[in-house]
Amino acid sequence: MNRAYRDGGGGYSLGIGGAITPAVKYIVIANVAVFLLKFLLASLDLESIFLRLFGLVPTLVYRSLFVWQLVTYLFIHGDLGHILINMLMLWMFGAEMERTWGSRRFLNYYFLTGVGAGIVTCFFSPQSLTIGASGAVFGVMLAYGMTFPNREILFWFVFPMKAKHFVLLMGGIELLASANYVSDGIGHFAHLGGMLFGYIYLKRAWRLKEWVSEMRWKARRRRFEVLDGEEERKKYPFH
Repeated sequence: MNRAYRDGGGGYSLGIGGAITPAVKYIVIANVAVFLLKFLLASLDLESIFLRLFGLVPTLVYRSLFVWQLVTYLFIHGDLGHILINMLMLWMFGAEMERTWGSRRFLNYYFLTGVGAGIVTCFFSPQSLTIGASGAVFGVMLAYGMTFPNREILFWFVFPMKAKHFVLLMGGIELLASANYVSDGIGHFAHLGGMLFGYIYLKRAWRLKEWVSEMRWKARRRRFEVLDGEEERKKYPFH
């Protein structure tokens, strides 16, 4: 998937993520290094041991307390296409978010959504072996759509749509695939988990009392019509 910014003249700019930012760069370097290490271990017939220790194996997480797997699985990828897609999406959406938030907040968010994606996978796909950064990447994508909802992007360089619509489309696809338990080798629960934890963080929904108060305030606000201008004053002359 590719995105393009609408420029001031009403056209589209195909510069996708801008200059790579420090945190995104270090995440990419770490993922590439682990990817090369995995292939070296495969040549030594040690790949299966490596994946069992550092991939996300839910039964090992909650039975043997291999809790580090909730982080380490984010740096392991299956093949070249897998790592290329994830790192491209991370650059496309993550660089802009890091410039907006700063590196520290971006890293905190990235690992929060990545760990959250792993937790959801442990609950809904307990027999799986999950690897890859896509849960965290989907969380970053959600943050982009919520921060720049009306920014127009080109999906696959062809279909123009607003960022918020793109995020809704991707979330809907993942939800349908998860509901139907599609067996395509893709961690749909991890994708949804990353988006869920990202939404909770961005909306501060963990502060339940504050979040409920905000929802009530928004509901009350919709009940009232704000009137302004001369015509409204003529219609409603009483004070």
